[in-house]
Amino acid sequence: MNRLTASQITASLAVLLLGTGGALMMGAGPLDILLPVLAALLVLAICAAGPDRAEPALSTMLAEVPDIVAHPDARDLMEAMADPLMLIERGRIVAANRAAQRLLGAHIEGEDARIAIRHPAAAERLASQAPLAEPVTIELVGLGARDQRWQMRIAPVGEDGHVRRLVHLADHSGAHAAEKMRVDFVANASHELRTPLAGILGFIETLADPELGKDDETRQRFLKIMDGEARRMQRLIDDLISLSRIEAEKHRLPESAVDLSGLVAEVVGVFRASHSERGRDVEMEIAPGLPEAQGDRAQLSQLLHNLIGNSVKYGRAGTPIRVSLSDGPNGLLRLTVADEGEGIGPDHLPRLTERFYRVDSGRSRAVGGTGLGLAIVKHIVERHRGRLDIASVLGKGTTISILLPRFAAEEKAVAAKA
Repeated sequence: MNRLTASQITASLAVLLLGTGGALMMGAGPLDILLPVLAALLVLAICAAGPDRAEPALSTMLAEVPDIVAHPDARDLMEAMADPLMLIERGRIVAANRAAQRLLGAHIEGEDARIAIRHPAAAERLASQAPLAEPVTIELVGLGARDQRWQMRIAPVGEDGHVRRLVHLADHSGAHAAEKMRVDFVANASHELRTPLAGILGFIETLADPELGKDDETRQRFLKIMDGEARRMQRLIDDLISLSRIEAEKHRLPESAVDLSGLVAEVVGVFRASHSERGRDVEMEIAPGLPEAQGDRAQLSQLLHNLIGNSVKYGRAGTPIRVSLSDGPNGLLRLTVADEGEGIGPDHLPRLTERFYRVDSGRSRAVGGTGLGLAIVKHIVERHRGRLDIASVLGKGTTISILLPRFAAEEKAVAAKA
């Protein structure tokens, strides 16, 4: 056999580049990229073997998977993968990168794959030596942490792919959690809309009865209830639309200058004028000479209405609702809304900003809450690159603090003076 020429080596490297490049362009996973790389490494190893040993080297390396894995470049490629990656021969793990060892244990090399990956859905595929026409994908639940979701992909390696397999594990927990949130959101929104709609339809059917329709007192009472349920639906739809808009803009930082001091005074004035006795309990304290905030005025107004509205609804009658605006840390502005209501238990605090989460569902619906108020506040704060903190003590009340950025021009002026 003649020594491999430079053109042959060049052709081999071209195969490598085309294989990996094509795989990347088609959105392939690590297995699709790693296999042509391993093949190219074989060719390079053959070139180094010399003219008389090229053919024996090829057959030997194809026959013995550990020889491939022992190649330092192949090991480096496996370690470069952030996802767990394992090479299996005849059902036994012959190589595993650090990610796989962190997930399954540092001892897994040399173990039966079914023992290392203790999952019924994976056991049959890992033990099978039947030829694979193409890679197979299996969804695994509970591997690692209890709630984790993994996608396991098994691909044949080399001509004897029925005994040699490359296993790739991809963590899909985040995608699953996002999908679950979406499904829960749709289910909750449907329920919240269906309940008042059912009431409205029931009262319409009752009013259509000729006998009941003659009773003016009953008719007026039913119409009042229907009006309340229709307005409840309107509030919920408005909040859903608002939340959708805020989420659509969450990656676009607001760039307008907002006179937050004036806005706070304006919203507090609205509550004092339109919420009778309870509105007069709203107190305001604004530090003088505060700079403008950088934000979206309409969204910040909505944030204030939601926060003060919650305190008006859930604070004890006759107790003050304190709204304050002052300088915060790191050049931010601090907005605080505090009430002296019943307070919220520590087990509920982490979930208050979830959509439709309510500490007391019956009371929330009775006072007209949609279950979206604090979720909207959280998304507005996130869009403004601010920070939200909720502190509460049972029997004493709740304090919500928000840090918001100054207008960029103000920050530059402060830096110039310094």
